[in-house]
Amino acid sequence: MTAVGRETHRTIERTWPRDIFHVTTEADWARAQAEGTYALSTGRLTLAQVGFVHCAFEEQVARVANLFFRGVATLVVLRIAIDRLNAEVRNENLEGGLELFPHVYGQLNLDAVVAVMPLPPRRDGTFAFPVG
Repeated sequence: MTAVGRETHRTIERTWPRDIFHVTTEADWARAQAEGTYALSTGRLTLAQVGFVHCAFEEQVARVANLFFRGVATLVVLRIAIDRLNAEVRNENLEGGLELFPHVYGQLNLDAVVAVMPLPPRRDGTFAFPVG
């Protein structure tokens, strides 16, 4: 696994944490476990459509969940150990903004997932992470 720091408009250095995160539904995670691999990017978009699995740093999880999954009651957050990934990880922003996100360029091997945490919505349908 190789971690690459790259940004399309300017270079921003970031110290890589040990883990990154991915938000998905309970059903999609159960399907991945049954199939032995995970190949979704964000929401209902697939790895084949987007080219990478969209992940987040811990402080970005709630914003990602609120942007793509607001009102969904069956979410989980996958904690992914970067050093266990078989695919390349790039720290980048492909939308032209300033904030960088970790992107996994390949299928997510399930043994890289070190924890699965439920992400229940608050009463207004939004999310907070960490939960509590």
